[in-house]
Amino acid sequence: MQLSVSPGGLPKRAVAEALVTRLGLTGDAHRNLEHHGGPARAVCLFPLEAIQELAAEGHTIVPGALGENVTTAGLDWSEVVPGARLLLGERVLLEVTKFTSPCFNLAPLFRHRDFGRVSHKRHPGWSRVYARVLAEGAVRPGDAVRVVSEPAVTS
Repeated sequence: MQLSVSPGGLPKRAVAEALVTRLGLTGDAHRNLEHHGGPARAVCLFPLEAIQELAAEGHTIVPGALGENVTTAGLDWSEVVPGARLLLGERVLLEVTKFTSPCFNLAPLFRHRDFGRVSHKRHPGWSRVYARVLAEGAVRPGDAVRVVSEPAVTS
């Protein structure tokens, strides 16, 4: 639905297209490399449907505001968990590495500064996710995004 980048910090702003490399979207940077960026946290994703529901709750959330690079639409977010692989467009392959931890920099966007509203521990299914890039390529808003494999089940 939307691709977003920033020179560091929030919000990330919409771009018409992006090259996705092993280190993320070209033109995107991070202020705090201890907690953001790097190969295992190259791309941050979040669904439009969650953004809309959060806005309906009174939070001032729009695509890119929470620092996500890829705002998806129409994806079953319950399938987007660590280990799942996503195909963006025809070429870009991502593997979800972890649920993000919400940062205090998000507090102004939330009623009562409750940025824990997007914590996987407190509200499963409401977290952004980080992903590593397995196959690079160019993407544009409107490209299909789909889960192509689910994480392996371990016993």
